[in-house]
Amino acid sequence: MKRVKAACITQTLHFLLKEDLGSDYAKKLVQEEVKRYKDGLDRSRTQYKILSEEVQEDGSVIIEIKKQYNTSPVGSYLD
Repeated sequence: MKRVKAACITQTLHFLLKEDLGSDYAKKLVQEEVKRYKDGLDRSRTQYKILSEEVQEDGSVIIEIKKQYNTSPVGSYLD
C-alpha cells in the first residue's frame, strides 16, 4: 500500500494583455488579474511560494509558482 506523504505542483503562468483594449488599461487589468489570482490562493488557503514574477516589455506578467496540489500535505517543498 502507498500513501502520498507530500505533493506540490510547479506552474509557469503567463497573464496576457487583452489585445482589443488600450495599452495602459490592458496593463492595469493584468495587474488586477494577478492580484485576484494571489488573493484567490490565500482565500482558499492554498499553500504556495512564488519562485519568480516578471513583468514583460508588453506589460504581461509571467509567474513561476510552486503550490499545494489538491489538499495533499506539502512537506518541505515550500521551505
